[in-house]
Amino acid sequence: MNLNANDIVTFKLTTGEEIIARIKTIESDHYLIDQPISAVLGPQGLQLMPSLFSAKMEQTVRLNTGSWIMVAETREDIRNSYIQATTGIAPVTKQIITG
Repeated sequence: MNLNANDIVTFKLTTGEEIIARIKTIESDHYLIDQPISAVLGPQGLQLMPSLFSAKMEQTVRLNTGSWIMVAETREDIRNSYIQATTGIAPVTKQIITG
């Protein structure tokens, strides 16, 4: 998987947590990511919550490459929820309109 700036990806951390974030820059030993959100299982299923409760949500965060064990492209429905949670804008999804 080739990762690029502005990709929204899911990181599986060495602690077992999953975070979703937009990549800002990629360095050899760390990534700078924007607005990391944790994916947690709750009574209603998968839920998104801030990864850093006491930090400013709009700041860039450093994620060391040794802190995660897996990275993958985020599912479309979760990516759309992430975009809505971080921007307040609901992404437009493809629809077939029939008359």
